[in-house]
Amino acid sequence: MNQPSSLAPSSRKTFFGLPKLPARSAAWVMPLLLSLLMTFIVSLISTVRVAGFSLDFLRLWLSAWVLSWVVAFPTLLLVLPVVRRATAAIVETPN
Repeated sequence: MNQPSSLAPSSRKTFFGLPKLPARSAAWVMPLLLSLLMTFIVSLISTVRVAGFSLDFLRLWLSAWVLSWVVAFPTLLLVLPVVRRATAAIVETPN
């Protein structure tokens, strides 16, 4: 028999109304969201700088964004463990 969860039903859902992913998913969800956001901003700035706000801007920006994300996401998955270890070597851990 299933035991009721101690969490309120609203705290087990995302803002899209979908159930939350298990905690082990954080290892790929965080790099996914980070890479989407960072490549969105960096490709926007880069495209505006090179092409300006031309009629072709949206097409140029979206193609740059997709290409940069395809590189950024797997790169983050590979380097994040190294960055975590380097951060742990530099930053004092709380007691």
